Amino acid sequence: MSPRTFLSRAGRRLLLSDYLVLYFCAAYCLAVWPFAPDFASTANVRNVLSNVWPLLAVAVGQTVVLITGGIDLSVTSIIALASVTGAWVMSGTTGLLAGHPLAVAAGIPAMLAVGVLVGLLNGLAISRLNMPPFIVTLTAMMFFSGLAVWATHSQNIHNLPGTFVELGHGGVGPVSYALIITVVLAVLLHGLLTRTTWGRWIYAVGHSCRTSRVSGVPVGTTILLAYVISGACAVVGSILYTARLETGSPVMGQRILLDVIGAAVLGGTSLFGGRGKVLWTVFGVLFITLVDNSLNMLGLSYFKIVMAMGGVILMAALIDAARHRIASGR
Repeated sequence: MSPRTFLSRAGRRLLLSDYLVLYFCAAYCLAVWPFAPDFASTANVRNVLSNVWPLLAVAVGQTVVLITGGIDLSVTSIIALASVTGAWVMSGTTGLLAGHPLAVAAGIPAMLAVGVLVGLLNGLAISRLNMPPFIVTLTAMMFFSGLAVWATHSQNIHNLPGTFVELGHGGVGPVSYALIITVVLAVLLHGLLTRTTWGRWIYAVGHSCRTSRVSGVPVGTTILLAYVISGACAVVGSILYTARLETGSPVMGQRILLDVIGAAVLGGTSLFGGRGKVLWTVFGVLFITLVDNSLNMLGLSYFKIVMAMGGVILMAALIDAARHRIASGR
């Protein structure tokens, strides 16, 4: 075997590896550490992890949709609308149930209802009306983002109950509630994708809708449930962000859309559909968060950080395209 052939095969194995993004994480940390000595400090590790959990909650839902060959651009609008909806119910000053002992018990289901409803509308438009996922979810993002701002007059809602805020700051010993909630969500979705018939349908639909339909797979229902799950996961992220920031904001989550999609794709989930794992998304979210955190520690301006993150997401798309060519035998 010639050296060129060996390197070519090694490169292909590396590109298709489940742990490619972990190698990126290790290499990136080693490269950044000399320039930001506090990067590996205990305080910064805690800060990185606190940023990982809400982003991961949203990204695992996006992963399910991407596996079907779709995309959900509406997750950021769900985060914002759910945030102000929950705050509108729970706020101790202006809330519908201000001071009521059941305010949190009513506020969280109200937030979940927002995500499920938006996901249901997206899923129905895509699966029943055969509309393109990009157009449907882009429209939903614009409409519901505007609705959140209009309903609150672009004002934040403060004074949330302490029991709700505790979800973003408290924990069981050294383990935060955010970690527990997100890990449980990730494990549940992993089980759904790998241990259930619906999970097999998700991958089948991503590979080929036409073949799946001929094989008896309920394509419409499968796609519909994927968008409902994505909406519900976006609400979990909204709960964690809202509790952590202690306020309901109509612009919450506005910046994270490309981070969510980039993390899933960088982890190995394909934009072409039919390929993806929850574990890969965990790795992708970790890498995206590490890059964002380190660039802030290096003192880069906001615009430079946005440019750098754009480069990371472009790299994710290029890697996905290369993987798709290899898998297709081209």
